[in-house]
Amino acid sequence: MKKFLALILALVLCLSFAACAAEETPEESTPSEEATSAEESASSEAPAELQTLIVGASPSPHAEILRQVVETLAAEGIDLQIVEFTDYVLPNEALTAGEIDANYFQHQPYLDTYNAENGTDIVSAGAIHYEPLGVYPGKTATLEEIQDGASIAIPNDGSNEARALYLLQDLGLITVDNTNGYNITVLDITDNPKNLEITEIEAAQLPQILPDVDFAVINGNYAIGAGIDGTVLTTEDKDSDAAQTYANIIAVLPGNETDPRIVALIDALKSEEVRTFINDTYGIAVVPMF
Repeated sequence: MKKFLALILALVLCLSFAACAAEETPEESTPSEEATSAEESASSEAPAELQTLIVGASPSPHAEILRQVVETLAAEGIDLQIVEFTDYVLPNEALTAGEIDANYFQHQPYLDTYNAENGTDIVSAGAIHYEPLGVYPGKTATLEEIQDGASIAIPNDGSNEARALYLLQDLGLITVDNTNGYNITVLDITDNPKNLEITEIEAAQLPQILPDVDFAVINGNYAIGAGIDGTVLTTEDKDSDAAQTYANIIAVLPGNETDPRIVALIDALKSEEVRTFINDTYGIAVVPMF
């Protein structure tokens, strides 16, 4: 009987030790399971690589507008990089050279003239906003005070000069021969009853020479950049043909209009958030075209 009880006790002790050993031994993973787990962890931690999109732009308002969609595009996997240019020639040269993917500073008539003069074939991917030309006061405070022989400075580049002359005609100050449409110059003035001295100046310099003239007709972006947009006396009508003709565009090389990055950029720019930003920031100096 004693031998039987000793045998039972020994059996119980063996079972107890086996159970403890099973609880203390951790569950082992197979090599393939460990590799899969490591790959999943690395995949969840590594960010997706962004596609770069480089856009050249005038500092204001173009670059400022572009900055409003940086985060939107980043969420879509696009790293929008903005390169600022302060003139009207280099952005197209950089685009043609492949240094940037698009530019945002010009309207279609200017682009048409540039293409014709330089043998390029840059195209529009979409119109974003319109910058009415405005009359800004220099030595004379109001248009009602304009005197015979008053001096007025206007842009000297192609279509912007024509726009300025048409604006002065709409104000009843001059009459022009419109046979050449938006290619007219001061030579097309047919009547100048106040003997106005109209001087053609490089567009970017117009805000700086205001103290030397009675008035200047200035592009909206340069007026904004100079901080004088709030002094504008009058502008082109935002509902005019000029508004449609001179809308500022996203320009690209031919064939890139359908590039997914460009399509995403256009969609982002034509959002209600961007419309609100433009209206709240620039007032009548910049008008959304969407």
